[in-house]
Amino acid sequence: MAATPSDTPLVKLRELVKVYDTGEVPFTALKGIDLDVYSGEFVGLIGKSGSGKTTLINMITGIDHPTSGEVMIGDTPVHRLGENALAKWRGRNIGVVFQFFQLLPTLTILENVLLPMDFCSTYPLRERVPRAMDLLEQVELADQAHKLPAALSGGQQQRAAIARALANDPPILAADEPTGNLDSKTAEAVFGLFERLVEQHKTIIMVTHDNDLASRVRRALHVADGEIVEERIHRERHTG
Repeated sequence: MAATPSDTPLVKLRELVKVYDTGEVPFTALKGIDLDVYSGEFVGLIGKSGSGKTTLINMITGIDHPTSGEVMIGDTPVHRLGENALAKWRGRNIGVVFQFFQLLPTLTILENVLLPMDFCSTYPLRERVPRAMDLLEQVELADQAHKLPAALSGGQQQRAAIARALANDPPILAADEPTGNLDSKTAEAVFGLFERLVEQHKTIIMVTHDNDLASRVRRALHVADGEIVEERIHRERHTG
């Protein structure tokens, strides 16, 4: 069953500006971005290094704060949250997937997936291990649950990172170059997993350099010099 995005934006960015103080001449990474992302969409952010796409996704996740403008996720003004509130909010509402996995090396794969549930207390204690194992089953890693990240391949580590990102069942998955450190076959498997998650009504915003993958998302946004300069719709958004 395909996702049926609603008419109300889940992510709403208004007049988003980010200026970095580089010590000499300030660098404007984002120049007044306006963007709506709807529930159940698969959106790709594409562009050259330094174009502003990672800064943009960091605004959505609250990893970085805008210099001016608004970041609304649902009814939450993310740009106004303090660090403690932001960490709790992010843990429940956005799963973040990085290019270099960022699994904690001294914890097993299972323990890495349990971490967000423990941090946010989102599930009763007795439900957390079964849920983590179910997520690892979904990404075909249940048999690797008790290994340390270093014992896994890059593709396996990325799938573990996706399971961790899904631990608290967040409505949004934000992925920054999730296939950038993987070979083409493994990248295809990870992308296929994202497609299945969208079918299960997840909203995914993905930064990618891969034009082939970008052509397969529902909506591709080309970012250049801190602005969205082109939008390509590959599949119409359905409502109902």
